[in-house]
Amino acid sequence: MFLHMLKPILLSCLLLMLLFSDLGGNLAMGDEKPVDPAFSAEEKKAEKTAEETEGKVEEAIETAKESTKEAVDAIHTKTDEIAKKVNESEDAKKYSAGILEPIYSMAEYMSFSSFYWLAFAVMVSGVISFALQLIIGKLAVLFRGGLSFSQILTDIQGLVISLVGLFYTTQAATENSNFTTSPAAVLSAAALGLVAGFFFYLRGQATELEALEGRREEARITRAAKNK
Repeated sequence: MFLHMLKPILLSCLLLMLLFSDLGGNLAMGDEKPVDPAFSAEEKKAEKTAEETEGKVEEAIETAKESTKEAVDAIHTKTDEIAKKVNESEDAKKYSAGILEPIYSMAEYMSFSSFYWLAFAVMVSGVISFALQLIIGKLAVLFRGGLSFSQILTDIQGLVISLVGLFYTTQAATENSNFTTSPAAVLSAAALGLVAGFFFYLRGQATELEALEGRREEARITRAAKNK
């Protein structure tokens, strides 16, 4: 009797459990956002376009590198061909000898210790003068509110020439005289070059400041003429 009464209740509970299970599943599926096929296709298309663009950029860079390398190689090859033709030319040899022969003759004539002493002093003075002009002189001009890039290039050129001259003067003096074996000669030439270089630096700085004032005065005159 009791089992007959309990059976409908158990069936009702089972039906309710099944009903709630299906409802929960439908709700869970309803929470998921559906994927738009068109939007997914656009994303794939954009990714594909980006990959293609990146590949084209890399290909262009590689092409540019290869073109540059080929151009440089072609220039080197052409330069070597021109140099070979010039070296084999009898006229070029004659002109080259005409340029170097008087220099060689003068170098042989001047190859004595006092000449190298004087040349060493001159090169030291140039190094000191242009180095101070580039460092201190340009700061002085800058504090006055002006700066000349052409003068900077000129001073750099002078410094490089003086350094190269100092190196080769020392090398030539070592090979052709006893100048470098005399500490007294080297120290006295260096001292003379130091003093002379400082003097030329002062003169160069004064000249550059005067040129700056002249440019300013010229600019004032030009402005006054325009205002009239």
